[in-house]
Amino acid sequence: MKYLYLLFIVVCFGSLSAQSTYIHCGKLVDTQSGTISEKKTIVVQGNKITQVRDGFFATKRSDDVIIDLSDKTVMPGLIDMHVHIEGETNPNRYLETFTLNDADVAYNAAEIAKRTLMAGFTTVRDLGGSGVNVSLRDAIARGKVPGPRIFTAEKAIGTTGGHADPTNGRNRELMGDPGPKEGVINGVADARKAVRQRYKNGADWIKITATGGVLSVAKSGQNPQFTQEEVDEIVRTAKEYGMKVAAHAHGIEGMKRAIRAGVTTIEHGSLMDKETAALMKEYGTYLVPTISAGRYVAEKAKVPGYYPAIIVPKALEIGSKIQNMYAMAYNAGVNIAFGTDAGVFPHGQNGKEFGYMVEAGMPAMATLQSATITNAKLLDMETSLGQIKEGFLADIIAVDEDPTKEIATMENVVFVMKNGVVHKD
Repeated sequence: MKYLYLLFIVVCFGSLSAQSTYIHCGKLVDTQSGTISEKKTIVVQGNKITQVRDGFFATKRSDDVIIDLSDKTVMPGLIDMHVHIEGETNPNRYLETFTLNDADVAYNAAEIAKRTLMAGFTTVRDLGGSGVNVSLRDAIARGKVPGPRIFTAEKAIGTTGGHADPTNGRNRELMGDPGPKEGVINGVADARKAVRQRYKNGADWIKITATGGVLSVAKSGQNPQFTQEEVDEIVRTAKEYGMKVAAHAHGIEGMKRAIRAGVTTIEHGSLMDKETAALMKEYGTYLVPTISAGRYVAEKAKVPGYYPAIIVPKALEIGSKIQNMYAMAYNAGVNIAFGTDAGVFPHGQNGKEFGYMVEAGMPAMATLQSATITNAKLLDMETSLGQIKEGFLADIIAVDEDPTKEIATMENVVFVMKNGVVHKD
C-alpha cells in the first residue's frame, strides 16, 4: 500500500525528484511595478517559474542546476510585435520572389528565428510572409528547431495594387489578378473571404495594409487603400474567428479608417498628427512605432541601387519621420507597444529599438514594459508571459548592465532561457 500511495502522489503531483534550476540574479527587473531589486533567486522547474526568492538561495540536491547571473541584470524574455521572420533586407530582395523556393525560405527563416531568439526575443508577432511562417511557428512549438514563440498573420491582406499585393511591379504577363486566397481584396465579400482564408491557413492574427507602403513597388506610400466598409468587415470577421487585427499605416486617412473600424494596433503611424493621436486614445488603439525600420530605410535609400528607384523618394520622405511622430504620440498619451519591423533591417538587431525609444523621450523602464507586460496583454498571454513571477513561463534573459542606466545594453543579451530551456549562456 505504501508504494501504491507513492505512485498515486507521483502521478497526481509529478515526480518527487524533478530537477530544478536556480538562477542567481544580481539585479532583477520587475516589469509589473517598474522597479529593480537586487540579489534574487528564480527557481524554475520544467517550463515554469515556481519561486522568486530573496538572496542567493542554494539547493542541496545534487541533480539541481545553479546558474550564476549574480553580476547581470535579469528580466523576462522580450516580445517584438512586428517582425517578418521569413526574410531580410538586401539589394536583391525583390528578385528573391522569383529565385527562392518555399524550402529556401524555410531554411532562411529557421536561421533568422534562432538569431532572433539569441537577441533575447523569446516571443514575436510575425506580420506577413508567404505562409512558411505558419509551418515555422509549429516547428518551433514542437521543439524541432530553436526560435521564439511565434504568433503569425500568415499573409497580409491588401487591395489590388496596394501595399500587400504580391504582384506589384511585375510585367502584365506575370501580374495576373490575385484575389482573397492570395490576400488581395476588392469589396466587402472579398474582405470576409480573405480573413476566413487566413484562418483556414492557420493565422493567429490578421494584418492589413491600410495605406500605401514604403518598400512596395508602387508610387504612393501613404494613400488609404481600403474603404471604411472593407476595414469594418475585416475587423468584424476577424473578431468572429477569435483574431485581432494589426493595420500597417503611414498616412492619416487610412489610419483613421482602421482606428474607427476597431483594429488593435497601428503599425508605423509615420505621418500621424495630433488629431489622429487623439482618436487612437479614444479607441484604445496601440501604436507599434518600428523606429528601427524607419531609420534604416531612410539611411539605405541614400545608397545607389539598394532599393528600386520608385521606392527611394518614399523611404527618404517617410522613414525619417517615424521617431519624431513617435515622440508626439507618446507625449499625447497614445498606448505604445514595442515592435521593430525586423526584416526591413537585419534580424537580431531588434534591441536597438529601445535606444531609439529612449532618445524620443520614453523612460527606459517604460520601454522594457512595452516589450513585456504590454505586449503579453495584446497577445492575451498576460498570465503567462512578460513577468518573472511564480506560475509564469520560464522565459528569462540577462544583460550585462542595468538598462535604466545604460539602455544600449539591450543590444547585447548574454543569457536566454525560453520555456525553461537555456539557449544562450
